[in-house]
Amino acid sequence: MQGTVSAAGELITDVSALLELVTEFKSLVLKHGGAEFPQNVHEQLYSAVGAVFRSWMNNRAVAYRKVCGIPSESGTAVNVQSMVFGNISQNSATGVVFTRNPSTGAKEIFGEFLINAQGEDVVSGNKDPAPISLMERVMPRVYGELVEVCHRLEQSYKDMQDVEFTVQDGKLWILQTRAGKRSAQAAVHLAVAMVKEGLISREEAINRVDHTTLSGLLHPVLDGGSDNAVVCRGLPASPGAASGCVAFTSSDAESLKKQGKNVILVRQETSPEDIGGMSSSVGILTLRGGMTSHAAVVARGMGKPCICGTSGLFIDKSGEFFYNGEGLKVAQGESITINGSTER
Repeated sequence: MQGTVSAAGELITDVSALLELVTEFKSLVLKHGGAEFPQNVHEQLYSAVGAVFRSWMNNRAVAYRKVCGIPSESGTAVNVQSMVFGNISQNSATGVVFTRNPSTGAKEIFGEFLINAQGEDVVSGNKDPAPISLMERVMPRVYGELVEVCHRLEQSYKDMQDVEFTVQDGKLWILQTRAGKRSAQAAVHLAVAMVKEGLISREEAINRVDHTTLSGLLHPVLDGGSDNAVVCRGLPASPGAASGCVAFTSSDAESLKKQGKNVILVRQETSPEDIGGMSSSVGILTLRGGMTSHAAVVARGMGKPCICGTSGLFIDKSGEFFYNGEGLKVAQGESITINGSTER
């Protein structure tokens, strides 16, 4: 028997450990749900579908719609599909790719992946994934298939796609595709490029560029000759520069904004629960996560500078300051500057 379940990202193959894990999860369901975990698979499916429908009205979904101007009347849809596992072997993987660069609009496959992992591990920011270019070396056949699929999807939808995929024992599965969020710079670049490529008309190109985001083309940049001390370096996830006082929680970011202050939200990683804090901030800095993490994707969509996956930066357990390996400390409320166009 080959047991394969990932708990907190770790593969478990011991049967007794699996049984213990199942018991623990059943206890959590009973404690927080008020009922035993259903054993009928159809009941499980209907419960899962109902949970997705109900999620439309949870606090973070309402906040996100408010920030992005999405009408509450629309509702959400549910897709039901067979499960595939990216954490079943070393010949399995999961990842997210954009058919073009969402920061610049350049015509290149852009994304990240993790070997022997599940999709949530990539987007949550809990792990630091590898650039998709590395996949060409470690899984050349699958990478070639992925590039071809990305091309076909973009030709079909005539827009840059954000694609989630899983590799199970060497077989590629496409889980979903959607129009990818992009920076203002990328939006203009993509619109012009796709007209030249014959994918869309001039009228479609004009309609695709949201005029309210065009100010993002004039986002602040740092003086190249600046000699300010560099606290840390990370991945330039969303372009632009911003200065503001440090906040370690979304609630603090929202509170500081109400006081008329510019805020840089500093987190281990962000989640949908942080949408209010991200909206209230002028920039985002995360210690973990990659270029396709939640923080990176949302920041690009909001037109806010973002640095992810900073190396050598730590948030103190008190949650009152962060520090680097050289002992430099920055407390809550102190000012920092981030440059999402480079890496610092």
